[in-house]
Amino acid sequence: MPVGPTLRGPHSCPEGAFTPMQLVLQSWSHQCPPDLYELRLTTDGPATTGAEVTITASLVADDNGSLVLPASAHLYRFHWLHTPLLLTGKTDEAFSSTIRAVGNTPGDFPVSVWVTTADCWMCQPVARSLFVLPITEFLVGNLLVTQNTSLPWPSSYLTKTVLKVSFLLHDPSNFFKAASFLYSWDFGDGTQMVTEDATVYYNYSIIGSFTVKVKVVAEWEQATLDAGKRIVQKTGDFSASLKLQETLQGIQVSGPTLIQTFQKMIVTLNFLGSPPLNVCWRLKPECLPLEEGECHPVSVDSTAYNLTHIFRDPGDYCFSIRAENAISKTHQYHKIQVWPSSIQPAVFAFPCATLITMMLAFIMYMTLRNAAHQKDMVENPEPPTGVRCCCQMCCGPFMLETPSEYLEVVRENHGLLPPLYKSVKTYTV
Repeated sequence: MPVGPTLRGPHSCPEGAFTPMQLVLQSWSHQCPPDLYELRLTTDGPATTGAEVTITASLVADDNGSLVLPASAHLYRFHWLHTPLLLTGKTDEAFSSTIRAVGNTPGDFPVSVWVTTADCWMCQPVARSLFVLPITEFLVGNLLVTQNTSLPWPSSYLTKTVLKVSFLLHDPSNFFKAASFLYSWDFGDGTQMVTEDATVYYNYSIIGSFTVKVKVVAEWEQATLDAGKRIVQKTGDFSASLKLQETLQGIQVSGPTLIQTFQKMIVTLNFLGSPPLNVCWRLKPECLPLEEGECHPVSVDSTAYNLTHIFRDPGDYCFSIRAENAISKTHQYHKIQVWPSSIQPAVFAFPCATLITMMLAFIMYMTLRNAAHQKDMVENPEPPTGVRCCCQMCCGPFMLETPSEYLEVVRENHGLLPPLYKSVKTYTV
């Protein structure tokens, strides 16, 4: 892989900006090289102690391809500085050079290379480059998690879908060809297992963020100086962060289907999926899908949300609801009928107050009237004859207290009724 900065041109290495290794290179000349060529470095590092590392330097033109390198490959010489790495091999090709080195102690080691003309290696460098090679005493590798579903967010995966977790050992020099491996897995949800295989399959059943870890142990035999053998072991700890989510399978709507105007309505939405969610809704006369930009967007961080609304006009309505998370989206509808309210607060407030006032006044009047009438009855138990007669003549039988009084009046005014049959005369002989 490409590594390290490329030093070139008088403007890329001002005085006083050099590392100690660059100062060694700068001692060849008082000026930076002309800005004509670029020296690119690639390596298969990092590496573990004892493993071989390959580093390649390539000389290329530095003017977008318009400058052509000389045809002869013997015009330039590559110079390497790699101490304390042990050189195990070197190969020079046309405009490139490759070295192989081994690090027996852990650390970060600078490696530099510069190019001069072949006939004057003490002359000013044509191009040069520098990078730092890390050497570790542990295993080198990566933990790779894959699933047969692609999600837009990094490290996001579906629950209840099989995950493939693989450990990829970085061993370009085949240093561990005779080693046996043991893998101890921890999936972050309480599940652990030990395998001899670098790949496992696991299914998370719940949503959430987890960290899957693996401890790798490599073990092999190594010959000793006394013609014996010893067991050598290297270990490494690796981890990967996972975010398990569920697809948005639907929306459960709980709320009234019949309501009156000017009443506050609350509709509860339960989402069958993983938050965070982007939710939007709109009232329509019919249940139709929502178009982009025609709804009220709401960000929801839980699986439940309450909608509140007050209807002012009667009619048939439909709540059109759309929700989506990072995985999927879904729609739901909720119909509701709005009836006119039996009493409108603003319209009937004054008439109701007036009616209540009149009723209270009438009750007070009747109470005072009854009290006055009872007082008159106590003071004057027998009204005058003229008054009683007038009352009888004006009010008639309707003001009489009992039916017996009514019958008495009728007898006095109309006299006796004639008999229903005539008497039969009898004779005595």
